[in-house]
Amino acid sequence: MMQQAACSQAVNAEGAPRPWGQNPNGMHVYLWAGLKSHFEGQHDYPQFLADWSKILTEHGAIVDGSLHAPDSNDLEHTDVIVIYKGDAAYLSDAEKTALEAFVRRGGGLVSIHDSLCGPDPAYFATLVGGAKKHGEVNFTLGTPLHYDIVDKTSPIMEEMTDITIVDEAFYKMTWAKNPEVHVLATVTIPNTPVVAKAAPTYAGKVVPQIWTWEHTLPGGQPARAFVWMQGHTYANFANYQIQQMLLRGIAWAGKRPVDELVSYVAPPRPQHFIAPPSEAARP
Repeated sequence: MMQQAACSQAVNAEGAPRPWGQNPNGMHVYLWAGLKSHFEGQHDYPQFLADWSKILTEHGAIVDGSLHAPDSNDLEHTDVIVIYKGDAAYLSDAEKTALEAFVRRGGGLVSIHDSLCGPDPAYFATLVGGAKKHGEVNFTLGTPLHYDIVDKTSPIMEEMTDITIVDEAFYKMTWAKNPEVHVLATVTIPNTPVVAKAAPTYAGKVVPQIWTWEHTLPGGQPARAFVWMQGHTYANFANYQIQQMLLRGIAWAGKRPVDELVSYVAPPRPQHFIAPPSEAARP
């Protein structure tokens, strides 16, 4: 009975109990993930959906999501879509219609790693500022990557330094031209075996890997996109600097104060909340 009382104190618009600590006024985030691919510890899209549903809720967001593209009903109250799905730029006509309608009303997009890969990079670049073509060798594979922070004044990059992570960089990109992306960080493409064999002219080139983009689709409202092209190695999502950057980038893309998620403090638990034994034993 006591647990039921705790749940009944917070309900959402449909009358169902809210998760404990959820911010009823939080931004609405839709996580679009996909099925697991690649090797162990790589491209773990389902784990991202599970982990970041919890992380974002704990940071004050109201979270929904799935392993398929959202439709118009999913996006009715959404502020920002976070995409972490292999080759998400392969879109059906219905998916394009729903996504474009969302962006036209000012909805934000966050693209992570190979979400921006597909058959028509020129099209997807109109949504997130840059994209790459599926089937081209346009990647380094896993290797040490050193970030050079280009815009150290950006509030999104407040806690980011010129760190080195083991991940994958992309380089053969199709970029939006009007307007151009605002680059936050670059990587000098290392001369990995795959680069040396398939694209040697890109070795040593400086290529944007983190950026923002503000644009307006024809007939629409101004919209925002934030892109982080790493995430090949799933463990990097737990890196403190990267996690703070992503939280700020998501808030920015959703047109919220950039620190809204990183600064959120959940309310104290009700006195009658019954903690499980594993938590009750903690100091």
